[in-house]
Amino acid sequence: MDEQIKIPKRILASLLNSISAGVVPRSGAHYIAIGRDDEISALLSDLESINEGGASMRFIIGKYGSGKSFLMQLVRGYSLERGFITADADLSPERRICGAKGTGVATYRELMKNLSSKTSPDGGALAGIITKWLSDLQGEIASSGIPTGDLRFAAELQARIFAVVRDIESQIGGFDFASVIGAYYNAYVAGDESTKSACLRWLRGEYNTKTEAKAQLRVQSIIDDDNWYDYIKLLAVFFRKIGYRGFVVFIDECVNLYKITNRISRENNYEKLLSMFNDTLQGKAVGLGLILGGTPQFLEDTRRGLFSYEALRSRLCDGRFAASGFKNLIGPVIRLRRLSDDELFALITRLTKFHAQYYNWEPRITTEEMAAFMLHCTSRAGADTMITPREIIRDYMTVLNILMQNPDADCAAIMGSGVVTLKSMAIADDDAPISEPSSDGDTMPTTESPKNDYTLEDIEF
Repeated sequence: MDEQIKIPKRILASLLNSISAGVVPRSGAHYIAIGRDDEISALLSDLESINEGGASMRFIIGKYGSGKSFLMQLVRGYSLERGFITADADLSPERRICGAKGTGVATYRELMKNLSSKTSPDGGALAGIITKWLSDLQGEIASSGIPTGDLRFAAELQARIFAVVRDIESQIGGFDFASVIGAYYNAYVAGDESTKSACLRWLRGEYNTKTEAKAQLRVQSIIDDDNWYDYIKLLAVFFRKIGYRGFVVFIDECVNLYKITNRISRENNYEKLLSMFNDTLQGKAVGLGLILGGTPQFLEDTRRGLFSYEALRSRLCDGRFAASGFKNLIGPVIRLRRLSDDELFALITRLTKFHAQYYNWEPRITTEEMAAFMLHCTSRAGADTMITPREIIRDYMTVLNILMQNPDADCAAIMGSGVVTLKSMAIADDDAPISEPSSDGDTMPTTESPKNDYTLEDIEF
């Protein structure tokens, strides 16, 4: 194992357990990032636009297991490293973009549950973000020469807070939002934990009735199914005001919208997506990035997918010349290509090393046997277009686990194949550079894939 790619055991355990189960790792994804260089660069360029006060919306489209969720988690990690606030949620029958009986605001609540910052990457960061902002303001005022106990200190702190609040009030729904932020500040100064908790409940969309919210916070509205997206836009403005670079929202499993059987309900969700799309591209949202993941059916099905809604189809469909085989990652839709055999081989090579590091053993699998495994997987009918990284990884981790737990087993027996020999194989250094988040926010990291010279056709049994 290359010492330069040493991974903390906690992250390595989470990484191996996640990928073995076919689940996207929430941390450490960049350690196994191979391929997708162009897609990552395209999404990181959006971050720079968001940092400058713009907005963007992207649809990442690919089959189940093709790497949609992985790419989204990878970009989420890069966003946190660059000083953005992120939030992510998976849609389900109980969580939709638009819906009655709490299915819309349930998505907002899930986003707030997973709200993350660089210092709180695992979610639940809302209270920490606001408290850090107030603490930083106090530090700035103290460093300017005004003592903490001075009356001028409280006046200056209040003036700086309400300067931010006044700017938010001009936004849609901003008056109540600003009132809650002001109430949180007053409770923060007074040490009133009950009011602070009530403010956070309101900001997380946890009030079910206006009456309850008005009694505790004297506000006229709550975050509900109809307006939750407006408060996402408000949060993006607020985060920029308090020193962050922007707000990036990841919504995965959008295929659940395609599965809605009621046509009117489904079209209401698509109409809300259209509104979000127009906001980001017309400059009505500030400092906001929206990244949605879905399957080709979710996008292209003309009966129930996004293309069934003409206003979205006309905006998201490929141009007349897109079928010529050229890549185009500037448009709103990013279609994930199948990883090449070389990239998949480099991936299982890296996983072998990580498995060896975590379990402290020497894997009894040779380069030839890894190549034979790849040939076994890719030689099946339809594998050239249908095979996915999830399937490859899950099967390969099973092989490694069996080898480790059964000292008498060998790869040939596990895969049901004979002895493997290679005519020729020239493999480049398998310790290829890993896609690491750059400390310089203006520099995009590259995720270079090891370039292998071998071809699987060279393998014989």
